[in-house]
Amino acid sequence: MATIEAKLACKPGDYKSDVKPVWCPGCGDYHVLLSFTRAFAELGIPPEQIAVISGIGCSSRIPAYTNCYGFHGVHGRSLALAAGLKIARPDLTVVVASGDGDGYSIGGNHFLHACRRNVDMTYVVMDNRVYGMTKGQPSPTTEPDFDTALSPGGTGLSPFHPLVIALASGANFVARCFSGDPNETAATIVEAIRHPGFSFVEILSPCVTFRPDEKEWKNLVHPAPVQATNDPARAARRIMTDDGFNIGILYRGGRRPYQPQIGRPSIDLTELEKEFEI
Repeated sequence: MATIEAKLACKPGDYKSDVKPVWCPGCGDYHVLLSFTRAFAELGIPPEQIAVISGIGCSSRIPAYTNCYGFHGVHGRSLALAAGLKIARPDLTVVVASGDGDGYSIGGNHFLHACRRNVDMTYVVMDNRVYGMTKGQPSPTTEPDFDTALSPGGTGLSPFHPLVIALASGANFVARCFSGDPNETAATIVEAIRHPGFSFVEILSPCVTFRPDEKEWKNLVHPAPVQATNDPARAARRIMTDDGFNIGILYRGGRRPYQPQIGRPSIDLTELEKEFEI
């Protein structure tokens, strides 16, 4: 827990690196980066005690733009990297930055099991319902009738529902934010980091280049009409019946985080080797 003195000394700029972001003008991820740095400052955790892990994609550039420890991993494997780090270094605050392509396509299996294992870390996914970095292919969350040159007439496939999957798989904290409200997003990230166990935060982050229709999201998002619940059944009904634009904390669970004991091996390796002698 950060001291009051440390919190007073921390400012959002302390968590921002000198690397200039290369996102398209108007990209929602600029505001997400701002939310990250504001959240870290509010928590008052020194930058060297935070690790930001990512995979591949526009959203996964976040570690380079923060002044914390970071790792830019391979496509879809950020959660595996982050879980290993948190288990080995439980003293660190571990936050994962991902996107709908990186997190739900090739990274989908890791997503399920990260929720199930409930390691104490925070997973932030910027969802723009398109592969932005690779020129606009449909992603797992793209609407089935979204018509593009790469998917004429749309994919015809039911979209992936991240919040439902997270809840059913055992995530201990589930929330949805909108990048256009960085203050509220920062506050939610703070809550997610503070909550024990695996916390999942979906951020609706428009891609104005390949999904200019998403500029309308600012008029569609609205606060969720009911308070967060600790009842998975109530949370499931709420998530399954919402319009995809309810913003706020949806579920706070009470499962105990997974953290094995870290220390010296209990097996004498010399004795183990003897069992394999010929």
